[in-house]
Amino acid sequence: MLSEILNGLMSRYQERVPDVAAVIRTMITEGIIHQASDIENDHIAFRTMGVPQLGVQSLEKIFLHYGYTKKDHYYFAGKKLDAWWYAPPAPQYPRIFISELRVKDLSARAQEIIYSYTDEVTVDPVTALNLDDSKAVDTFLHSGLWRTPTLEDFKVLAAESEYAAWVIYNRYYLNHFTVSVHNLPTGYNTIADFNQFLEKHGFVLNDAGGKIKASPDGNLLQSATVAQMLTATFSGGEAYKIAGSYVEFAERRVLPQYADLAAAAVKREHRRDGFEAGNADKIFESTYAAQTEKKS
Repeated sequence: MLSEILNGLMSRYQERVPDVAAVIRTMITEGIIHQASDIENDHIAFRTMGVPQLGVQSLEKIFLHYGYTKKDHYYFAGKKLDAWWYAPPAPQYPRIFISELRVKDLSARAQEIIYSYTDEVTVDPVTALNLDDSKAVDTFLHSGLWRTPTLEDFKVLAAESEYAAWVIYNRYYLNHFTVSVHNLPTGYNTIADFNQFLEKHGFVLNDAGGKIKASPDGNLLQSATVAQMLTATFSGGEAYKIAGSYVEFAERRVLPQYADLAAAAVKREHRRDGFEAGNADKIFESTYAAQTEKKS
């Protein structure tokens, strides 16, 4: 059932994010992989609104039910966000990263706009879900929880928090999936090499904080494409280009205590796990105007 839910998320995500199919197609053409299923999905990510009946405490129930374990907390002061990551029940499944906007940290005007939408959800909607019905869960994760916003409200939120504007329109839409580059063939199995491959084929990379985002220990390196701009239709019928989703890439290096392991013996548990706030802070900006304007 977990596989069905994750496949449902990925199929809709691929339909809406042209870079996904383009990256996979280019990897196949280059001979890096034979088929899409050869890619190890390092993690997927969701964005939420931090209000009592929604946010992380609601969405996480789905994944905890399917055996995920809640791990470290991260705080992003500048972006007014909290986030947690979740370890999967088995290594073939991706990690999950869920963030939420600290709504009460925003201006009174921004809060008023957000609550005008989220207050339409009067109780935690996950409590009404049959979590053992994978089709119901899949449908829920692709359903609007509140009405389509007005363009005016979207623009007011975007001026203060681009994260808030993204969520008010996209709701629980999958924000990104992540290619594990360390398991790719030599010549493509580092972020530096893979970025070079991507740029050679015309993909635009998020350069906030540098194209390679590195943890202080040097064992987690990440990069991401810049989000595609999509034509969104707002409640008044106005069409307006907004940031959609993007593709991320991660290199998790072998931990020092396992440095002597033969390459063929290295498994997920031998590599750097978890996330890094400094990296994630800049990855968030893949949907921000400072990055997307480079692509338009």
